[in-house]
Amino acid sequence: MDYTRILSPTVVGIKPSGIRKYFDIAESMEGVISLGVGEPDFATPWEIRKAGIASLENGKTRYTSNSGLESLREEICRYVERKYGVHYEAKGEVLVTVGGSEAIDACIRAIACPGDEIIIPQPSYVCYEPIARLCGCTPVIIETKAENDFKVTPEELMAAITPRTKALILPYPCNPTGAIMERADLEAIAQVLRGTDVLVISDEIYAELTFGGEKHVSIASIEGMQDRCVLVNGFSKTFSMTGWRLGFACGPAPILKQVTKIHQFAIMCAPTTSQYAAIEALRNGDDAVADMIEEYDMRRRLIVDGFNKLGLVCREPKGAFYAFPCIRSTGMTSDEFCEKLLYAERVALVPGTAFGLGGEGFVRASYCYSTDHIREALRRVGCFLKNL
Repeated sequence: MDYTRILSPTVVGIKPSGIRKYFDIAESMEGVISLGVGEPDFATPWEIRKAGIASLENGKTRYTSNSGLESLREEICRYVERKYGVHYEAKGEVLVTVGGSEAIDACIRAIACPGDEIIIPQPSYVCYEPIARLCGCTPVIIETKAENDFKVTPEELMAAITPRTKALILPYPCNPTGAIMERADLEAIAQVLRGTDVLVISDEIYAELTFGGEKHVSIASIEGMQDRCVLVNGFSKTFSMTGWRLGFACGPAPILKQVTKIHQFAIMCAPTTSQYAAIEALRNGDDAVADMIEEYDMRRRLIVDGFNKLGLVCREPKGAFYAFPCIRSTGMTSDEFCEKLLYAERVALVPGTAFGLGGEGFVRASYCYSTDHIREALRRVGCFLKNL
């Protein structure tokens, strides 16, 4: 059988995630220490796990509505209003999804037509560009710059908008750079968008993970933006619930109606057990989250100081749980640096180019690991640099 005649050329033409390459190599080697995985090393807080267990013990194992449990959607509305000052209605403006990634995928598919343009700042999470291409859209890349703290500027956005622009992805706090957008930054972006028909898909999965006294501001809270914004968030990062696979989207009812339709046919509903656990997380999880954030902050300062002392310039990441040190001083590309480091010192990092061409000259290091783990990784990186 000639599979080339069966497979979609669009899918075949999409490269696999650049994050996985070095994980696959590392799995075949002994003694590797990794700073590559963007997953909290904390167990899900016990009270949240207990709520999930109780739902199973009580036989709550059936499908929920397509949109998710009404009680969970109501808690999401209370949470988003309490945290970010944005009001949504549980009926019609909230959808519970299988992780934030499904919400992003369904949102893009709900609005995309072949030939549309989707503006994507990079370096950023790996899924946005492939999803746009799968929908027949043209990704329009804004390469954010270190000298601007990897923020999107209003000038860059204005230059990227054309009559074919359908949406702007706003991925802040940002994976992999750790950049955030403060209120003044978002006000400037909003000023560019007012008077256009450009939708904002705001990926706020790291919203609670901000440091240095900065608090996350959602673009949906900026005047005139809520009606042109879909806010995507979830439970994986904030509540250390990666394996529970639960996220949500909040947005205008006409948009969410179509997003829900895609979710209905592709997924049916998010996992029921996870939804009951998420209710407990939103109601009573603040203290556990605060404890995790305090630990992340300590690790953040440790890893940033460590890279800078090694001569790899690392800007302070104010959000998420990644450092993004510059490795240009070594004379190597990001891929060369990561591959040689892995084989020489058994340390796995992710090349910045996995997150877009604008990531060249940088590597991503996750600090959701123990301090002992981070210190040993930094020691090995230091040995690698001395032996260059």
